[in-house]
Amino acid sequence: MKTLKLFLLLLLITVGACSPIQVDADYDKATDFSQYKTYNFMKDGIAKVEISDLDKKRILNAIDIEMQAKGYTKSETPDLMVNFFTKEMDYVNVSNYYGYWGYGWGWYPYYGYPYAYTTTEGTLYIDLIDAKRKELVWQGVGAGLLAEKMSEKEQRINEFVNRILLQFPPEAKKDKKDKKDKK
Repeated sequence: MKTLKLFLLLLLITVGACSPIQVDADYDKATDFSQYKTYNFMKDGIAKVEISDLDKKRILNAIDIEMQAKGYTKSETPDLMVNFFTKEMDYVNVSNYYGYWGYGWGWYPYYGYPYAYTTTEGTLYIDLIDAKRKELVWQGVGAGLLAEKMSEKEQRINEFVNRILLQFPPEAKKDKKDKKDKK
């Protein structure tokens, strides 16, 4: 039974390392998103983000790929300005369950010790700002565990950006006639 518990705990830790990214989005419901065709980045805002320049480039590249896949064009006179910022938090997970191993005497044939491990969760916010009005019209956010290995960073960043921008643009409003036709 104790071996099964240990196996389930290790499985939980492994699955947790590949945890999904939780995403959400908020937007101005009065905005007609079909008017936007071009985008560019807010260099001043992005310069203030406190992550490595390499990670900034990875995020910018991932946003470029996703926006162009959606049919948007990068322009010096954009309809939308893209900004992003990040948050990072370390979590220390302490288990009161002992990591049993080996053999002992008496009623408790195993012995062990409590253990702890640290995980880092990152949050990426992507803001889309109407360039003419200079107003935030859409914000997407994704939170999940960050890649532990440097070789996996780009893939994880691409996954964050992809999952967040799947929600953009929001579904177009349907006029009242379409609603009546469906009834």
